[in-house]
Amino acid sequence: MSSNGFAPSVAICQHSGFGHTAVLADAVRRGAESGGARVTVIAVNHITESDWDCLDKADAIIFGSATYMGNVSAAFQAFTEQTGRRCMNGAWRDKIAAGFANSGAKSGDKLSALMSMAVFAAQHHMHWVNLGLPPGWNSASGSEHDLNRLGFWLGAGTQTDVDANPDQVHPADVATCQHLGHRVAAVTRQLVAGRAVALTNSAVPSPVGGSAPAR
Repeated sequence: MSSNGFAPSVAICQHSGFGHTAVLADAVRRGAESGGARVTVIAVNHITESDWDCLDKADAIIFGSATYMGNVSAAFQAFTEQTGRRCMNGAWRDKIAAGFANSGAKSGDKLSALMSMAVFAAQHHMHWVNLGLPPGWNSASGSEHDLNRLGFWLGAGTQTDVDANPDQVHPADVATCQHLGHRVAAVTRQLVAGRAVALTNSAVPSPVGGSAPAR
């Protein structure tokens, strides 16, 4: 992992069936970049050896998928199944992880998809970052333009009409995904900086000839 606490490397692994999730992945990218991260977006259905190398070196990986039949897409699931050796070898251990999911229905069982991503991250011994937002659009004064308008906590849950063009993704969902990217960049920067300090402290020799500790 990078020791540069000011520019963590973030990879966004996503699968988009009709372009909606790709638009949201781009919003996550912008948010992470605004948080000072170096970001790579990877389409998991076209993953290359260079992409795998990027994932192995990243400080954080944000997962994103369209939701099908109450779970991640088949292409995203196929991607997770290709990581078995990395899981056994601990290649992604202690990286930061987060996720976002999009569906046509307002609920669309996106929570199941986000839980699938979180369990996948846990199997790799990664550290999951939640959305970090209160629910929006849940009072008389709220509106569909609130951040987290659909009220998710585990990750960003978004909704796009099935007959909408990619440029019709809801602006509040775009903003919510930007928030997620920025949050992941901030948490990752803190973690990398903390590791650098801990490594420095561990390299400092213990005092010699000091008083014995009190008992």
